[in-house]
Amino acid sequence: MLTSEQMQAELFILRLSRNSGVLGLAGMAFTSQIFFSNAQPNDEGLKNESILLVRPLLHFSKEDMYKICQVAGQDWVEDPTNQSPLYARNRIRMSLGNLSSLTFKSELQAVISACRKTRAFVDQTCRNLINQAVTLIHQGYAIIDLEILNPSKVMDICLVKFLALVLQFISQRYKPVRGSALRLLLDYICTFPCKKSLTVAGCYLCPAPGSRGTKVLVCCSVDCPLPSRMELTSMHSDGELRQYVTSELEQILADGKSYLDHFVPGASDVYFLDSTSESVLTEAKKVNIISESTYRNILLLQRNEIKHFKAKTEDNVNYVPKNEVESVTASSSKFRPGQICYFMNRFLITWQLRKYILTTDFSVQSCCGWEVGGENCHHHSWSCTLDHGMFAEVRHMIECDWLDLAKLLKCASLDDLHQQRIFTACEMEQTMEKSNLYLEYLRFSAERALTALKSIPIAARKSLPVLVNHQGHLLSIPSIGFKTCPCLAVSCEFKPRVPLGGGYSSFL
Repeated sequence: MLTSEQMQAELFILRLSRNSGVLGLAGMAFTSQIFFSNAQPNDEGLKNESILLVRPLLHFSKEDMYKICQVAGQDWVEDPTNQSPLYARNRIRMSLGNLSSLTFKSELQAVISACRKTRAFVDQTCRNLINQAVTLIHQGYAIIDLEILNPSKVMDICLVKFLALVLQFISQRYKPVRGSALRLLLDYICTFPCKKSLTVAGCYLCPAPGSRGTKVLVCCSVDCPLPSRMELTSMHSDGELRQYVTSELEQILADGKSYLDHFVPGASDVYFLDSTSESVLTEAKKVNIISESTYRNILLLQRNEIKHFKAKTEDNVNYVPKNEVESVTASSSKFRPGQICYFMNRFLITWQLRKYILTTDFSVQSCCGWEVGGENCHHHSWSCTLDHGMFAEVRHMIECDWLDLAKLLKCASLDDLHQQRIFTACEMEQTMEKSNLYLEYLRFSAERALTALKSIPIAARKSLPVLVNHQGHLLSIPSIGFKTCPCLAVSCEFKPRVPLGGGYSSFL
């Protein structure tokens, strides 16, 4: 068993040898949230979309752990591989054991503590920036207000983390953007007013319409490789998904947040905001956190582990796998009534077919007569020939969807729909009255949809989900309320799996 200080010290040297930044050098978090790249919904919906990892024993000493086991009458196991130099942590542990002076240990922990303070400050700053400068739109995109953000006055380390969090949320990728892509983003966001567009890390960035470059639109780029496209599960009897978080976990999160808010230092107490991985130790020595001897010893540990890491990397490059088979994960985009589609890790879509529609006023003269619901609703005998055993497919919106909506406004009769090659999903008993009512419904629904689409930037429209039948004919654009048949009941909720801010994080 290892103490918290031992583990954090090993992790510090390990990450230092991998060229990690100051945020990584801060060590393990008390709580963190793990997201699955291929989570499978079950009968309880998306309950298993993530795991909250809590480390309540992180600050217990080795002696404390022995005493807990002894008092509880529990045996423990000493892992025999802990003595093997084949593993990086073991090599570092043995090297640290040779540097057993109290001065070295205390100064190394002081550097780690300073890194943790820096991370706490950066995370708090990012939370404030997200709350103040980011506007989320339920169609699945975000707008960053550059005037509120004011990149020229935000430190690079905070700005980089802020951008990584926003892009991870919009792209719904499970790992944040890193490396050269972050430098590209930093240069882009610091150009004011913004005049260009940029595609990076599964996102498309451009000036927000009407903002004159003072705001940046961030939306999903459908041209980039994205997370698993679709997951299916069955509908609950009440038609709702439930997520369960025990009161104990909620209390842990509340306590962690309270402690974190109290722990966050001021900018004057943070040392490494402008430091790179290479300069953290130099800065620590400069401000007398570590002595010259500790500085040299840490550098020696870093160099030794870098040699092992490079040697292992070269072996992996020279390794030629035999009989390698490419693995392909198939994902169907078809789902039937009563199922729930989780599309692109961001849209929760369901659909049903009603035999009758509900309406308060069936008058053609009143558009609200087509709205579903109301206190005085009654059944109206309106049926279509949609097959209750049919399936729908989900795809992104394309240009022809916009054109089809525009054509619907010009149709004077149902024959015009076929002449203009607009194939709707609904066919009814062909009485004159119902044909006219249905055409009026289509025109009204299309007009409302076009009005809604005009308020959505062109770049963001491409990521809207669209339901089509097996022939590819348009059924619904649920995000804007369009559907081709009043018997269709479609819902679409913007419910991203990875939350803005990256989930729970509490660094104690």
